[in-house]
Amino acid sequence: MGHLDHATLGWLTPVLSYAMACIGAALGLRCTVRALGATGRSRRNWLITAASAIGTGIWTMHFVAMLGFSVSGTDIRYDVPLTIVSLLVAMIVVCVGVFAVGYSRDRVRALFLGGLTTGLGVASMHYLGMAAVRLHGHVDYDPVLVGLSVLIAVVAATAALWAALNIKSPVAVTVASLIMGAAVSSMHYTAMFAVSVRVTPSDTALPGVTAMQFIFPLAVGLGSYLFLTSAFVALSPTTGEREASASAQRPIEPVAP
Repeated sequence: MGHLDHATLGWLTPVLSYAMACIGAALGLRCTVRALGATGRSRRNWLITAASAIGTGIWTMHFVAMLGFSVSGTDIRYDVPLTIVSLLVAMIVVCVGVFAVGYSRDRVRALFLGGLTTGLGVASMHYLGMAAVRLHGHVDYDPVLVGLSVLIAVVAATAALWAALNIKSPVAVTVASLIMGAAVSSMHYTAMFAVSVRVTPSDTALPGVTAMQFIFPLAVGLGSYLFLTSAFVALSPTTGEREASASAQRPIEPVAP
């Protein structure tokens, strides 16, 4: 058995990955709040932005955490196409959940189905990301911990969608995003603790690329996207602010004598 280290770089990767999950969650919640106060194309655009933010945050959290993952006795490489597929899965399934909540008239049903779909999608993203790992040996999983990680993902996704429907104030969104970030991180590390590796020493070159060659630059790019989108959302007026501005610009009609 190879010894697994989930924090080769110390606390840097767990803390940074948690921060990415929180930023994605906070941005997604704020965009969803804006979407629920909008109509037509504006609502659709805000929901797409919310889904991309949450999906990007979750994926970035996972692979930033994976920068600290190592197995004694073998190098680790990543399959590029499968890693990209895991990112697309994260965005698509979150988009399905967010749109279900944003457009459904039966909010309870939408919350249940959206949370289930999104949670299973997040878990699929994680295990697709793990399937992209290439090493000298065989990877096994503890089925109990795998099941627990999927359950955490479903609960976290449902809670995120509930928060999107019910939480409006910036302070409440901040608190909810911190909790959601903790839930996503818990899902990731529960799933990682389910992993065991039987190393088979070999001098054969592994296919794929190292984390620093591919995942780190991509994570930096997606992290930059989250920060830039956060700035855009922060500077965009809310529906209430637009209405107040429009009201203030209306000319005051003189009162007839």
